[in-house]
Amino acid sequence: MQNVVVGFLGVKLDVGKNRRWKPTLSLVEHDEFHVDRLELLYDFKFNRLAHAVKREIEAASPDTEVVLNRIDLSDPWDFEEVYAKLFDFARGYGFDEDRERYHIHLTTGTHVAQICWFLLAESRHVPALLLQTGPPLHEDEPAKLDIIDLDLRRYNALQHRFDLIAQEYSDLLKGGIETRNAAYNGLISQIEHVAGATRAPILLLGETGTGKTQLAERIHTLKLDRRMIKGRMVHVNCATLSGPDGIAMLFGQRRGYTGQAGSERNGLLREADGGVLFLDEIDELGLREQAVILHAIETGRYYPLGADYEVTSQFQVIAGANRDLRKLAADGLFRQDLLSRLTAWTFEIPPLRQRREDIEPNLIFELARAERELGVQYGFNLDARERYLKFCRDPATLWPGNFRDFGASVRRMCILAARGRITRAMVEEEIRRLRGLWSAAQSDPDLKLLADLLGPQVDDIDLFDRAQLAEVIRTCRQSASLSEAGRNLFAQSRNRRKSTNDADRLRKYLAKFGIDWDQVNGA
Repeated sequence: MQNVVVGFLGVKLDVGKNRRWKPTLSLVEHDEFHVDRLELLYDFKFNRLAHAVKREIEAASPDTEVVLNRIDLSDPWDFEEVYAKLFDFARGYGFDEDRERYHIHLTTGTHVAQICWFLLAESRHVPALLLQTGPPLHEDEPAKLDIIDLDLRRYNALQHRFDLIAQEYSDLLKGGIETRNAAYNGLISQIEHVAGATRAPILLLGETGTGKTQLAERIHTLKLDRRMIKGRMVHVNCATLSGPDGIAMLFGQRRGYTGQAGSERNGLLREADGGVLFLDEIDELGLREQAVILHAIETGRYYPLGADYEVTSQFQVIAGANRDLRKLAADGLFRQDLLSRLTAWTFEIPPLRQRREDIEPNLIFELARAERELGVQYGFNLDARERYLKFCRDPATLWPGNFRDFGASVRRMCILAARGRITRAMVEEEIRRLRGLWSAAQSDPDLKLLADLLGPQVDDIDLFDRAQLAEVIRTCRQSASLSEAGRNLFAQSRNRRKSTNDADRLRKYLAKFGIDWDQVNGA
């Protein structure tokens, strides 16, 4: 393999006025690095110097072929011009990597030229290693020469450092839980790579309780850490975006649009500017809402309600869905163009029943979280731990609520544990409770709805109240605001009441069961 060096003529250093060392000439003065051909780039204004350097090199190393390449630059500090000229040189050169090994001499040329060389080498437009020279430290020593390979895998210390950083990001996305499921760990590695490399939309699919919201929050944190964004994450529950109030909540509205003073609002899209917009339960979004949000996602521009001019908001989109969007699109319930926009990067989060080897690490995590929040150190008796893990890992235990059910289960046992010790009897009671909840939920949709929201507290609600509360919850989730839900629920009785503060009336009703508006729509 022959060594070929490409570099600029050093219009000051190669003259050798300030010191004897001349960087271009020094290339051929190293016994361990023979230059078979030197491609010397020069401007016509320095034609005489270029030929003088050529003669010096040929005298010092007769075996070195010196080829002069004239590249005229009107401004050697203009990035666009320098890059274009070097790019054209590279395209027309005809590299032969089977017979020749190429090097770029970085020491000569302007800083702009050095940056352009680096970019061309990194992109492989110039398939070369980088070469630096320097004056000798002592007169009896040869000049310095260092070869830099841009393939960082060759540098063990650097690669180890990058591996540690990648591991830190993976741990972040997993919430610090040492998961053991190979498929899930591989999925997290892909998400880490994609989230750090692109601003394209990310779609997270998975059953309820698999942790899509938490994963979206961690992706946001990762992007903040990599300085890809600088804003906050705005969580939008798409099930609440039906009707004009929902559109106003998302896009904002101008004062006077509804004829009422003080009704102006910025909207959630504006709040997400510079950050992440998390469209949770996007499979619940209506076709009309899908159409208007698609334009905002694609262009970053939209019209607030009542406005005759567009506003801009640049945000990263993360969407979450429980159902198969492709099937919804085939049934005409989801726009194909929005689906195409969202599915560039799609990741399906596996349910807990497919990650049973991760139950024990998650148990450790939940115990630690309960300790932080409740201020008590919790632990299992040995037989209790074995019994609970056996139940959790049993293929017959399907975990319909996934990690939401699992976390609530551990939390209940911690609260009931005297002096922080969870006994075998407590585990058996919790197993009976879970089986009862799951069995009842399968046959009673109202109970399932309330159990998902309230957990074991549903056992304290009278059968008479369950149907009414379940209908109130459904109405709230189909409404854009507390006020709208109140108007829908109390439409008939409003005319018979002196006070028509429907929102306050609904708020008090939910409070009877320990529920607030955010809990209803975040469940």
